[in-house]
Amino acid sequence: MTGFMAGYYTFCLWITRFLYVHFLWIGFTILGLGILGVMPATAAMFAVVRKWIQGEADNSPVFPLFWKTYKQEFLRSNLLGGILFFIGYALIIQYQILRSQEETMYFIASFAVLAIAILFIVIVLYFFPVFSHFKLSAIQYLLWPFMIGFLHPILTIMLFIAVAGIYYFVFMTMPGLLFLMGGTVAAFILTWGGQLTFSKFEYKEE
Repeated sequence: MTGFMAGYYTFCLWITRFLYVHFLWIGFTILGLGILGVMPATAAMFAVVRKWIQGEADNSPVFPLFWKTYKQEFLRSNLLGGILFFIGYALIIQYQILRSQEETMYFIASFAVLAIAILFIVIVLYFFPVFSHFKLSAIQYLLWPFMIGFLHPILTIMLFIAVAGIYYFVFMTMPGLLFLMGGTVAAFILTWGGQLTFSKFEYKEE
């Protein structure tokens, strides 16, 4: 196939891949009863997408890699996910408490919590790309995403705008697409962005 037909075939192939991995993510999240399944399923999704970004889409069968990663990372991803959830929840509660007070000092302090929340969002953006690419200690999985975001602020802003913008546009126009492939699209964008920076950090892993 050449020309238009080749391009159309490639487009359909990638749409099918995105759909397939997204439904694997949904299925394995449910398999883990939701709360225990979402982190390992997300780690598995990013592992698959990482292979795509590295040009190994045709050489890496999706389901075996997804299932292998899901099993291997079940405990570790849930442990780190629990830490992230606790931090995020604590920030929300602290912000609500400060904003509920009438004193000016509490109002000012709430902006400090917002600043920390921005740093937390940066960590979340890069967490799974880092998790799927490097073998690190638990604390490094939380520090390295922050380091990458701090060293590459323009890329970080672009990734956030890209993911948020696509989600907003799709939600406003074709919300059903979020259910069909929303997770895979975000994983692809974030992994692509992360891969642009990882060569600078690989020597530190060694």
